[in-house]
Amino acid sequence: MKTFQVNEIFYSLQGEGIRAGTANVFIRFTGCNLRCSVEPGPLSPGGFDCDTEFMSGRKMDQGDIVREALKCSNGGTDVGIVFTGGEPGLQVTPELVQALKAYFNPVCIETNGTVNVDKLHLDWITVSPKVAEHAIEQIIASEVKYVRGYGQGIPKPVIQAGFYLISPAFDGGLVQHRTMEWCVALVRDNPKWRLSVQQHKLWNVR
Repeated sequence: MKTFQVNEIFYSLQGEGIRAGTANVFIRFTGCNLRCSVEPGPLSPGGFDCDTEFMSGRKMDQGDIVREALKCSNGGTDVGIVFTGGEPGLQVTPELVQALKAYFNPVCIETNGTVNVDKLHLDWITVSPKVAEHAIEQIIASEVKYVRGYGQGIPKPVIQAGFYLISPAFDGGLVQHRTMEWCVALVRDNPKWRLSVQQHKLWNVR
């Protein structure tokens, strides 16, 4: 039986993107194929630090994940699933997606775009690119979200998405005033894009 390496499963509100404010069970998978940091490097575009712990974890099979997700949601049916990480595209299977769809809606993924997830038949795909455009494999998405620090320009994505989002880079638990002003100006001058702030940090929820 296939097992997955899972960092944590928890219930919270989606804090960013078009689905912000909705109730979801988050399934965070262990492991990532990138290492985001302020300094650019072969596994990072630079400009911001990854603030998520995704290295530890435990082995779980499909049944374990479904049962724990249901326990977290108190059996709620109007609750979404969000696969996150790390990079969940390295582990999620079509079978796991279908098993969760029997109880949850929608079933979503947050991916860095380096893995094609079309075969998973998800309800919602959020791509937050962390590599150069030519290295992106997931070119169709529900929404695409770029983190931007002060001075960084508007992206030129290869991804075809329903929504295009700019997310101001956080410095610790806060966004610097000039960074927010910069991102607001990017959206104002490029109305195809929307502003998406990591509101869960402001709400003080996970």
